[in-house]
Amino acid sequence: MEEKDLIKPGDYVLIVSKKDDEYLVRIEEKGNFSTHKGFIDYNLIVGKPFGSIVRTHLATEYFLFKPTVYDFLRHIKRKTQVLYAKDLGYIILRLGIRSGIKMIECGSGSGSATSAFAFALYPDGKLFSYEAREEFMELAKKNLDRLGLTEVVSFKNKDIEDGFDENAVDAIFLDVKFPEKYIGHCYKSLKNSGNLCVFVPTANQVSDTLKALENHRFFKTDVLEIFLRKYKTVAERLRPDDTMIAHTGYLIFTRKYVGEENE
Repeated sequence: MEEKDLIKPGDYVLIVSKKDDEYLVRIEEKGNFSTHKGFIDYNLIVGKPFGSIVRTHLATEYFLFKPTVYDFLRHIKRKTQVLYAKDLGYIILRLGIRSGIKMIECGSGSGSATSAFAFALYPDGKLFSYEAREEFMELAKKNLDRLGLTEVVSFKNKDIEDGFDENAVDAIFLDVKFPEKYIGHCYKSLKNSGNLCVFVPTANQVSDTLKALENHRFFKTDVLEIFLRKYKTVAERLRPDDTMIAHTGYLIFTRKYVGEENE
């Protein structure tokens, strides 16, 4: 077994009970982690392989899993509404986010999208993340630091009223209250054939954005929303869960073209 598969101090571990109570915990050299079913000494965790089982002092079993980006996003510290994985995965594919490209995000919020984009951009991509409110930007930085991806992101605590600092970026993700005000800025900063995604929660914002897009050379515009429905995992009684993640927001995707003349 490789050393990277063994839990060491400083690692994050997803600790999950059989009843699906779960905690994202940074393991320390000393001390313990406390749950409502008892505590677990860190020295019982350090050195164990990811995927092991430990017991609290009350003999309750917990599984020790290596967290994925999905797990980090579900346990993100937040001051704002965050994007769900169901939206983020699709956005990453549609915008072509990958190592080696440059992209802009506005705004950073609590850092949910920032973290997902940085993971897709690592190691050779670059994300320029704009956020007007400093307290949100600092929280996004802390959440990103847990993933060890801070070098991929350049944070900018500024309003985008006068546009972006960067030009010829491959993609832009816009999550602001009045996106129609900034479509022109997006057009100027995107490279030819660059991709734009706008995320808005209400239908009237979609209409305002579509009208703004008509004033610039954008094509292949789509508007959509994504629903996620989980199922109860009992083989003899397979059926949907009683609740589902339905509407979280509308996604508007479009591409820049240059036509007969450069603008």
